[in-house]
Amino acid sequence: MTAPLDVPESASQAAPEAVVAGSDAKAIEGRSLGQIAWRRLRRDRVAMAGAIVIIFLMLVAIFAPLLVSWFGHDPLEYHEELTDIGTQAPIGPWGGITSEFLFGVEPVNGRDIFSRVVYGARISLLIAFLATLLSVVIGTTLGVIAGYFGGWVDTLIGRAMDVFLAFPLLVFALALAGVVPDQAFGLSGDTLRVTLLIFIIGFFNWPYLGRIIRGQTLSLREREFVDAAKSLGARGPYIIFRELLPNLIAPILIYATLLIPSNILFEAALSFLGVGVRPPTPTWGGMLSDAARFYTIPHFMIFPGLAIFITVLAFNLFGDGLRDALDPRGNR
Repeated sequence: MTAPLDVPESASQAAPEAVVAGSDAKAIEGRSLGQIAWRRLRRDRVAMAGAIVIIFLMLVAIFAPLLVSWFGHDPLEYHEELTDIGTQAPIGPWGGITSEFLFGVEPVNGRDIFSRVVYGARISLLIAFLATLLSVVIGTTLGVIAGYFGGWVDTLIGRAMDVFLAFPLLVFALALAGVVPDQAFGLSGDTLRVTLLIFIIGFFNWPYLGRIIRGQTLSLREREFVDAAKSLGARGPYIIFRELLPNLIAPILIYATLLIPSNILFEAALSFLGVGVRPPTPTWGGMLSDAARFYTIPHFMIFPGLAIFITVLAFNLFGDGLRDALDPRGNR
């Protein structure tokens, strides 16, 4: 039989706090879910690069008049002296690209392409953001209501989603945008066209988000914290706004960042087909539509097309990174 080891009482009964203090270690600090997500997002260089590009594009759209006054000319100003009378092409080997016209000039009328691309960012981003906001509001509201209450409410909203998803959106947008007069609902000109595009794109895209939110709500309403709120006497509106919606922020943000680029492409497609914002107001899709007639002058099509490509790519990369950062099953 062996004798017990002679361990000093002070060492065997030392408190954990004393051990930590003796080793000069830092105090353990908890991290919120937002801090964890932010740390993950910062480590994703591709997503951060996309976020930087998005911020840059937003600043370009906001300060478009200032940038044009520094580096360009009025987007509606004609410079016909910079185009050849016979071929109607810009004078010069690079499409008229000079220190005064950074992206060259358009054929026939000689308008500054740089200024029109910068101002086109205003229209495209404005329509995409507001249409996405409209889709998020409608889709989140109806998705939460359908998922939480269930029954005939869920059936009614679900069938409405099926109808909207089966609706030929592009055909309807072409028909509606083509028959609306120049003045309607107290609006006219570009304001009417922008409002119409926001309504068409945003109102008919909400079922995609609505289905996702409905599925998430069906899962969340069976969780313990919802049962606890019900046992304390909480009613439906309280549970929806205080218990469910805070847990739906992550999927809403993720899908919104992925919906914005599709809305940008849809607006560009409508402008390309001639039912978007009417000329001479510059839009990226409208510029591509005009450039299709001058396929021998590539710079006329490259710059607006490149603007659409970079914008959509940046939002997709940031959306993918945000989805990984907010995934609770991801690595800490």
